[in-house]
Amino acid sequence: MIFTPGALRGTVRVPGDKSISHRALILAASSSRPVTLHKLNPGRDVSATASAISQMGVILRQASDDTLIVNGTLLRDPHNPIDCMNSGSTARMLMGVCAGANLRARFDGDDSLRRRPMEPIAAQLRAFGARIETTNGSLPADVQGTSEPQTRRFILLAPSAQVKTALLLAGVFGRVPVTVTGDRSSRDHTERLLRYWGADVEFDREHVELRSFPQAFEPVHVAGDFSAAAFFIVAATIAEGSSLRLEGVGVNPSRTGLLDALQSMGARIHLENVREQSGEPIADISVESAPLRGVSVGADVALRAIDEIPVLAVAAAFARGETRITGIHDLRNKESDRVSAIVRLLRAAGIEVQTLPGGIAIAGGTPRATGATVETHGDHRTAMATAVLAAGAGQLAVDDDASIDVSFPSFREALSAAQISS
Repeated sequence: MIFTPGALRGTVRVPGDKSISHRALILAASSSRPVTLHKLNPGRDVSATASAISQMGVILRQASDDTLIVNGTLLRDPHNPIDCMNSGSTARMLMGVCAGANLRARFDGDDSLRRRPMEPIAAQLRAFGARIETTNGSLPADVQGTSEPQTRRFILLAPSAQVKTALLLAGVFGRVPVTVTGDRSSRDHTERLLRYWGADVEFDREHVELRSFPQAFEPVHVAGDFSAAAFFIVAATIAEGSSLRLEGVGVNPSRTGLLDALQSMGARIHLENVREQSGEPIADISVESAPLRGVSVGADVALRAIDEIPVLAVAAAFARGETRITGIHDLRNKESDRVSAIVRLLRAAGIEVQTLPGGIAIAGGTPRATGATVETHGDHRTAMATAVLAAGAGQLAVDDDASIDVSFPSFREALSAAQISS
C-alpha cells in the first residue's frame, strides 16, 4: 500500500470507539434483558470479543448496519478455545468475566498476542480466587473461575485500564463489590459505562470502588474513536493547507493526552459542540495546519496518549527543535515493539530518533520521504502513522496494510476522500 502527500480538507466521521465497544459488549452480557448498542467499532478486535461472548452463550442479533442487540443469558463454558486473534482487550477482560462467572475457558491468539504479557492480570485474578495457568506468562492460558471470591481489594502495580477493567468485570459477573487502587489516570470507560447503566461506582484518578451492579441497561451510542481521529488530527496539523473537521469524537480526558501535547506544540485544534453521549463526553474537532515547536511530554500525558504515541512522534518530526516523550515503557509490549517502529518510521523520512530509558528524543526538522517501504510488523497503528507521515513528508509505502482492519477498516477510503477534497 502506497500513501501520498496532500492537505486534508472537509469533514470526517471516524468509527465507534474500540475500547468502549469491547466494554459495552461484555457488560451487556450481564443483563437479563436485551441491550441495544449503536455504532460499535467494526474492526477485527471487537469482532474477536463478539465471537468470544457468543461462545459463552450470549446471543447477538444485528438489527441494522450499525445496531447490535445483545441478549445476555446464563453464561456457559465455551466448548472450544477462545481465539482472541490480535486483541489483548478481549483476552484480559474476558479472563475477568470467567473468574467472576465461575467459567472454565482456554484463551489463545495470534503470534503477536502470544508474545504479550498476561501474568499481570493472571496474578490479580488468582488473588480473586481463579485458577489460571499461562504459557511462560503469556497465551495460551487456561482459566477456571470461582464461586467463592477471595480478595476483593486490589492494588495495581502499574496503571492499566485492561487489568482494572478485568477486576471490575470479575466483580460484576461474580456479583461481589470490588475496590481497585493504584491507578494513575488510565482510561475510565468501564467506570463511566457502569455508572451510565445504573451501577453504584465511585472513581477518581487513583481509586475505583464498585458497590453495586448495572441494572438500567439503556441503549448505548458509542462515541467516535479518539485514537482513530488522532491520525487525521495530526495529518491535518502537519500537511500544509489543511482544514479539517471531525464529527462526534470521544474526548474523554483520560484519552486526550495527544491534544494536550499538540496544543503545547502550537497546533490549531478547537473542540466545538461539546456534549455527553451515553456517559461519555464527545465533541466536533476542527484542525488547521500549523507550525510546531518541540516540547517535553511527561509520563502523565503519555499515559493518556499511550495508543497515540506513534502518531505524536510523527508530529514531533515536523516540530522545530527536540521533542522528548517519557513514560512509554509499555510501548515495547504492544502489538509490536512500537518504540522500534517509531525509530524505523521516522528514519524513513530522514528524522533522527534517540531511544532513552523509558522514552524517546526526536530531533524535529523537515521530513522528506522518497517512497521507502516501512515495515509494520503487523501493527495497525504503525501502518496508519506511516500514512500520516506521508501526508506531510512525501510518498511512503507499508509492507502490509491488512492490520489496519483491526481498528479502522475504512481508514484508507476516509483518508483518500479527505485528501481529494483538498
